[in-house]
Amino acid sequence: MAQIIIDPESRALAEQPALVKATRKSRARFPAGCVEATPTEQEACLRAQERRGWQAAIVYGPSASSEGQKLYYLVRWLDCAE
Repeated sequence: MAQIIIDPESRALAEQPALVKATRKSRARFPAGCVEATPTEQEACLRAQERRGWQAAIVYGPSASSEGQKLYYLVRWLDCAE
């Protein structure tokens, strides 16, 4: 996983639990259309179990890319095993 530089003083960017539409877990960033923020890690895990192809994660963003897209960066995948 790529190293992410997190700005602790940023007001626009934040770490947050989310659902990520990912067919493979090797990617480090995702377009905003593939990310759904959730209020808690537990909520992300519950929703991921209900939706095929979606994974629970902690993401950082959204950040603007050089192409003008909004991107979220993967901080870590959540372990949702009970």
